[in-house]
Amino acid sequence: MDALVLVSGRGSNLRAICRAIDDGRCEARIVGVVSDKRSAAGLGFAEARGIPTRVVPLEKGDDRDQWNVELGDQVASLNPELVVLAGFMRILGPPFLERFPGRIINVHPALLPSFPGHNGPKDAIKGGVRISGCTVHIVDDGVDTGPIIAQAAVPVLPDDTPETLHARIQVQEHRLLPEVIHRITLGEIELDPLKIKAAYADPSKFLSVPNV
Repeated sequence: MDALVLVSGRGSNLRAICRAIDDGRCEARIVGVVSDKRSAAGLGFAEARGIPTRVVPLEKGDDRDQWNVELGDQVASLNPELVVLAGFMRILGPPFLERFPGRIINVHPALLPSFPGHNGPKDAIKGGVRISGCTVHIVDDGVDTGPIIAQAAVPVLPDDTPETLHARIQVQEHRLLPEVIHRITLGEIELDPLKIKAAYADPSKFLSVPNV
């Protein structure tokens, strides 16, 4: 399966996907990396591997709908079958989502539906939970509200800071995200846009949840 990865920063999950591909643990092929930030270190990593890159910046005051259209154009130019958000720190709008229905997944550093948004590890500590983790889910028009594909748990330690907890969550992200992509490639996880709404009522009709 041809996958495209969206990144905003150093691209640690992108690197994990590439390691899994190199090791034969993920049969997908990365056809492009797109970022909203020219300074994203993930772009340099991709270029060093010969992966095509694109940058579609979003500046303060820019028209978000037009940005979503331009982002969609750049992603579509690379012909991905799957779009993977891996540390992409922008909320995607309808002009983008409608071009790739049922083909966009995201990895989030919390056990959704708890602690959506940009501060999952910090919110987990503030909430006093003893277990946090990561979630791979389908992207919809909400904030981390799409159907859950797979999760991995991480204990919250008494002396954890948001940074230490996030670092341990990322270890699980780096394992879980390539595994999910691999299973999508094999057809073990079915992403069918015609069944997205049914997934909310009965996930078994839409998703095969990995035993991880």
